[in-house]
Amino acid sequence: MSSPEFVAVAAAVAALLLGWWLGGARARGASDTALRETRSELSRRLNDVFALQELSFMLSESLQPARIAEQVTSYLARFTDVQGSLVALAADGGRTLRVAAATGTLSALRNREIAEDDEGLVAGALHRDQYVLEDGTGTRPVLAAGITAARAAVFPLRAHGVTVGVLAVTDPGRTRFDPEDLRLLSTVATHAAIVLSNARFFDLVRAGRDQWETTFNALSEGLAVVDETGRIRRANRALAGLVGHSVPSLVGMSLSEAALGGSHELVELLDAARRREGAPVRTVQLPRLGRVFRVSAAAMRGEDDTAWAVVLIEDVTEQQRLEAQLVQSEKMAAVGQLVSGVAHELNNPLTSIAGLTEFLLEQPAPTDRDRDHLRVIREQADRAGRIVRNLLTFARKGPADVGEVDINDIVQRTVSLVGYEIRLREVHLELALDPALPPLTGDRYQIQQVVLNLVTNAIQAVQDNPPDRPRRIGIVSELDGPQVRLRVRDSGPGIPEDLVPQIFTPFFTTKAPGHGTGLGLSISYRIIEGHGGTLRVQRAVDGGAVFVMQLPVRSPVPVPVAPLGSAVAGPEEHDLPSAPQRAILLVDEDPAIRRMIGVLLSGPSQVVETASEAGQALELLDAHAFDLVIADARVPVSAGERLGDTLLRRWPNLRTRTIFLTADVRPETDAWLQELGCPYFLKPFRIGELKAETARILRAQGLATQ
Repeated sequence: MSSPEFVAVAAAVAALLLGWWLGGARARGASDTALRETRSELSRRLNDVFALQELSFMLSESLQPARIAEQVTSYLARFTDVQGSLVALAADGGRTLRVAAATGTLSALRNREIAEDDEGLVAGALHRDQYVLEDGTGTRPVLAAGITAARAAVFPLRAHGVTVGVLAVTDPGRTRFDPEDLRLLSTVATHAAIVLSNARFFDLVRAGRDQWETTFNALSEGLAVVDETGRIRRANRALAGLVGHSVPSLVGMSLSEAALGGSHELVELLDAARRREGAPVRTVQLPRLGRVFRVSAAAMRGEDDTAWAVVLIEDVTEQQRLEAQLVQSEKMAAVGQLVSGVAHELNNPLTSIAGLTEFLLEQPAPTDRDRDHLRVIREQADRAGRIVRNLLTFARKGPADVGEVDINDIVQRTVSLVGYEIRLREVHLELALDPALPPLTGDRYQIQQVVLNLVTNAIQAVQDNPPDRPRRIGIVSELDGPQVRLRVRDSGPGIPEDLVPQIFTPFFTTKAPGHGTGLGLSISYRIIEGHGGTLRVQRAVDGGAVFVMQLPVRSPVPVPVAPLGSAVAGPEEHDLPSAPQRAILLVDEDPAIRRMIGVLLSGPSQVVETASEAGQALELLDAHAFDLVIADARVPVSAGERLGDTLLRRWPNLRTRTIFLTADVRPETDAWLQELGCPYFLKPFRIGELKAETARILRAQGLATQ
């Protein structure tokens, strides 16, 4: 029963009691004096009841604690004869009191903070269950520091076992608080405590609701509460933004239709959630929006104990793209490790094939037909060498020649290179280059290789278009935050969705046999990755493919890597004694390499000694003086020791008379060879270049070459 109902019932009972008392008094023939006293007492009781009814109405007007305190003190001023009253509300978890309302002799305490350790009666009531009465029989009671009264009654406002405040009154009009006054004040305190406690609970509920609402709408993920039929009862702003609706319009809509295009997976997800089968998760592609959503759901109890669910929808489109990019990067790294080993094994036989073929072509051939066969062998060896050199891109990270790069200039130069091809195939080229682009930092030749590859692929993609489809290529450069973005779009047939994940995989190609190795895009991907950028493919809105290359305006400066086949010359010395006959030591584990170089360098005045392993080479160096050493630098001497280090440590004067060879293409090997300071060649190399470097070293010693 609510407070107003209780007071109304009490008033009715009081009226009945009044009639009963009056009837009984007449029946007993009571005196007029007794009758007047009875009437006066019952009238006072009835006034108290109606006063309490008035208090109940007053307290029901608001759930604001400060307003309730004002109503209580106002009531006491109107319906009692106390000279002062206050209501102090508990704060800081009950450690302090704040006087929210005060009247009469206690007005000075309004808005005052009373600490828990204050020695007055008000602070002491925080820890009492019953009221305290000081009727002036001793010293003046202290209500709070500096505030005293002749007489005072202090009531703790307790409800549901919690003290929510304190009610204090002072100095009644009579000389003391009579029992009826205390009974009325206790009733007022009880009503006030209940209403304040309800207001406190209401504030807690409202604060919790506000926090929940704020959190609900602050989430960057879409959130929806759906009923047992799958319709949205609540939705946050993030979900509305994801699906392109307003929050009010989502309420009442089917979540499957509104957000996920009628996906049957959502129905299965909600059923699993309502059965409380863990925390099911689904990934749903939404072609209409071109997005990918991750959807999870959890059961909750709805209205009338029905099975509702909370659904979390995350846009993971960008996350999946980054994950795919990471997988692609890891794939490229794995391929790079594999290629390093494969290239090492291929380079030795390719060096022998190319070198011996070149040697045979310099000799008189029996017939022209045999010479043609030798040319074919050399061309195919060169072709294999180019494939290996392309593969080496995977093993080498970072551009070789770092400098300032103008991407627009690269595009213009590339278009000039393929201009004839564009005109021949009647391709319409559209350029939209932002002239205000900042320069990049990188290898202009490697970046041009990527642009050339993308434009060439675009030309090949549109060349077979049917007559009713235009042959069009668009190249757009633009600034995208801290990155420069280049888009190459074609109007060709496009790339099927199932092939997109493989498009940057080495040796994957959709071209006919003999028309591509499948390395172009994978090498381009690795080059852009080495520059700190990204390369990805998209499907054009009107068909065709769009390749998007993004490079940072300020790329990290990578470690330069020496190009294949280049020799890094060391310091020359001219005071070395020359042997009467030119002596050359050749050290290589591959017998074909030893045979090929031995044939090329041997002659009447030039002797080539060969060694297949480090121990044999060191014995020959101990026993003889050599004018030139040609050695595979990585031939092992012992665990952790290579021939290149041992050779120069034991015979430092050979530093200017040594040429190193290696089929190891790892960047750390290049760096190590550069530190040794001797000329070196990466296999496969041009035989003519090796012969020229040999002649240079021998001439530096004053020896004529044969």
